[in-house]
Amino acid sequence: MPARTILVINCGSSSIKFALVNPAQAQFALSGLAERLGSPDAQVHWQQGASKQHLALPAADHRAALAQLLPLVQSAAGGQLHGIGHRVVHGGEHFTAACRLDPASLSVIRATAPLAPLHNPANLLGIEAAFKLFPDLPQVAVFDTAFHQTLPEHAYRYALPEALYREHGVRRYGFHGTSHRFVSQRAAELSGLAVAASSWLVAHLGNGCSTCAVVNGQSRDTSMGLTPLEGVVMGTRSGDVDPNLHSHLARTLGWSLEQIETLLNNNSGLLGLSGLSNDMRSLEQAREQGHPGATLAIEVFCYRLAKSLAAMSCALPQLDGLIFTGGIGENSPLIRSKTVAHLRLFNLALDQQANARTIAGLAGPIQAAGHPRVLVVPTNEERQIALDSLALLN
Repeated sequence: MPARTILVINCGSSSIKFALVNPAQAQFALSGLAERLGSPDAQVHWQQGASKQHLALPAADHRAALAQLLPLVQSAAGGQLHGIGHRVVHGGEHFTAACRLDPASLSVIRATAPLAPLHNPANLLGIEAAFKLFPDLPQVAVFDTAFHQTLPEHAYRYALPEALYREHGVRRYGFHGTSHRFVSQRAAELSGLAVAASSWLVAHLGNGCSTCAVVNGQSRDTSMGLTPLEGVVMGTRSGDVDPNLHSHLARTLGWSLEQIETLLNNNSGLLGLSGLSNDMRSLEQAREQGHPGATLAIEVFCYRLAKSLAAMSCALPQLDGLIFTGGIGENSPLIRSKTVAHLRLFNLALDQQANARTIAGLAGPIQAAGHPRVLVVPTNEERQIALDSLALLN
């Protein structure tokens, strides 16, 4: 069967990231980003081959932006578009793998929205717009949470009354599953190991960050929980804090639940610690110039990341390697070096020259000779979504 082409759509509340993926081709035929949707500054950027282009779309919503992209997609696909794969952040316990989208599955995704109020409604906007524009194409949902449905109960349950789990789904779900799955499989390939007989620690580091323990191709533990707020320090999210912080702020400062949620999700993390930025590139530059907030933010980020990776090791029968991925993980030798330095008990150490040169899309080992494997593996969630979509459609 010849390779088939999938349009991958990843919708945020005001953005659409898209890519036209043919698994037989190394590069995407078309990729881009529509951003600031619903505002006067709405615009779309895309790349097709070596050509990069931009178009202003004042006040365009998700449907209008997708309609503008339709001719581009059809042209780039050469009439061979076989389906659409949608990233959906939260599938709850209902979805353990990708699913064909139909009225029944859409109803379940809507019902799961309270577990991801910032993400699932935005994902649904893209799905609904795509159905109106591509009514005859099969469409598939690929869930961030699905990869983590292999967590054992002792890893996903909170120490809360059982009724909260049984009746309301309060448990740990985990996120970034598509990325953790892709890079752990790629790491096994790069290392000459069988996916079904390998064990990895994975650090997915971007504006959102999470760690994962992957055993024989399956997630066994991960740092994010009921929501993407739990776990390590992120760009604007706090990660783990004392669970009683909410009531403390409400009692002592009179803060509302909405104020506290905004603090923890939008004003904390690297941004809150540094008082400067949530962008690691800016923080590294400021650190070089002696900025104390940037220096502290980086130190806390790396220490908390190392703590999380050490905790994830409890789920591994052996350690075949540590993987760094995501925008920070793939491009920051400083963060990799500082994090590994905290993991001395694992005998991890880096080759500083290999670490320094493995950036900007390069993949490969960066460990010092004679030490356990440490790999940089660029993630490719769009390709994984396309592969999952095609596997289901086939």
